[in-house]
Amino acid sequence: MSTTQSDRLRELLEPLVSARQLDLEEIEVSRAGRRQVLRVIVDSEDGVELDTCAELSRTISVTLDETDAMGEGEYVLEVSSPGAERPLTEHRHYVRAVGRLAGLTLSDGSELVARILGVDDEGLDLEVPGVKGRKPTARRVAFDEIAKARVEIEFNRKDKKEEEA
Repeated sequence: MSTTQSDRLRELLEPLVSARQLDLEEIEVSRAGRRQVLRVIVDSEDGVELDTCAELSRTISVTLDETDAMGEGEYVLEVSSPGAERPLTEHRHYVRAVGRLAGLTLSDGSELVARILGVDDEGLDLEVPGVKGRKPTARRVAFDEIAKARVEIEFNRKDKKEEEA
């Protein structure tokens, strides 16, 4: 997608997304045969419900049909949330991931899987799980030390509500 098309789409869609108290995380245009596919990824502090994505999709579709932002050809519109294993690229992503397990690739090439306990302007407070019966350890990682980060899926973690019951 050309920078001008990307900028134009972001300019067009940002107000529609913000009106629903959502963050516009990503816009991606790709080809699928003769059609273009426009993927719009949105999120919020409380996540995004399917109904919200459907309503936003209808609104975006009407707006795109009224403009030439997607050109003259056919296109498919997909509006969704970032998914379970979302990459963490913005400060707000880390804040939303507090309490979750994250896989980090550090700038020195090492990898780390740890639970995010806290986030401030400089970096993360982490709990690194203990290995072979050892207790977890605390670790501080600055944002400039992080090359890549992604939320990890946990199938056996109890929800906070379940732990309190």
